[in-house]
Amino acid sequence: MLHSDGLVVPGSVAAEVRWKPILIFTFLAWGFGWLVSLPLWIDPKGLASVHALWVLPTMMFTPCAAAAIVVLLQQRVPVRQAVRQLGIVPLRPVGKLLRFSLGGIVLLPLVVIAGIAVAALLHLVRLDLETFSGFAAMLPEEARDLLPIGVLVLVQVISIPIAAPLNGVLAFGEEVGWRGLLLPALRPLGDWPAVLITGVVWGVWHAPIVLLGYNFDRPDLWGVFLMIVGATAVGTFLGWLRIWSGSVWPAVLGHGAFNAAGGLVLLFSSAKYPPDLALAGPLGVGTWIAAAVFATIVIALSRRSTHRSDGDPVRSGGEG
Repeated sequence: MLHSDGLVVPGSVAAEVRWKPILIFTFLAWGFGWLVSLPLWIDPKGLASVHALWVLPTMMFTPCAAAAIVVLLQQRVPVRQAVRQLGIVPLRPVGKLLRFSLGGIVLLPLVVIAGIAVAALLHLVRLDLETFSGFAAMLPEEARDLLPIGVLVLVQVISIPIAAPLNGVLAFGEEVGWRGLLLPALRPLGDWPAVLITGVVWGVWHAPIVLLGYNFDRPDLWGVFLMIVGATAVGTFLGWLRIWSGSVWPAVLGHGAFNAAGGLVLLFSSAKYPPDLALAGPLGVGTWIAAAVFATIVIALSRRSTHRSDGDPVRSGGEG
């Protein structure tokens, strides 16, 4: 069902794309991102600035602010209807929501691990799974004597599901915009185009901090390109969680889990050969390949479902 404001009510697909609210949202999100990051550009220390402590978390809420402006002010949708439209409610059916939310918490760290494994198989990173020398090198000496290094690594890994909801508080600020508003609004183009375009927009939004060296330590357009591809790759998982569940919460928790797992490559890598995050990081080449495998599986399953239908085409992923 298409609401009169031109955006998509969760669980439905509009007949056509309404570009005006999409473009307003996109440029507001990008613009707010640059505005909030200005203190880091003004301070010669850049990402090392003390302002980064509040700039980076605040920036994560700029897509939410852009979505709120579009839905509440530009489209004049009542608040109760707006939270439904953005996939924040309803929180039912409870069983389905819990399954996909837990799936997101498990899936996204596995994506990071798969990316590391692929990078290792392609000799893009050197791992040390015996002494965990890369992780040990980052620890203060007193911490190394506290517990065996293997135990400390295990603690870090098992804490990821616990940290996912905590990180989800900040991820909520992003996901309400990207997967709450933008993805459903683009779905008339088809599910895959909507998922991929949302990922590209998400990647471009990172430009203000990537150009300061964030994530890849490549403060140039090449770094921005790496972020766009990486965000699009990870966005395929988050996007399909949104489509399949009909709710923004699995994407929120999956995003939180992904952020919590982002440092795994530093735990597993060798101290002698520090990892290149463009190759083996959570948004690196290894993850791109893992995302391509995932996309292939989804496409194959959707085609199989279509062939088994009674003659009516089935939209990949269903109607969420």
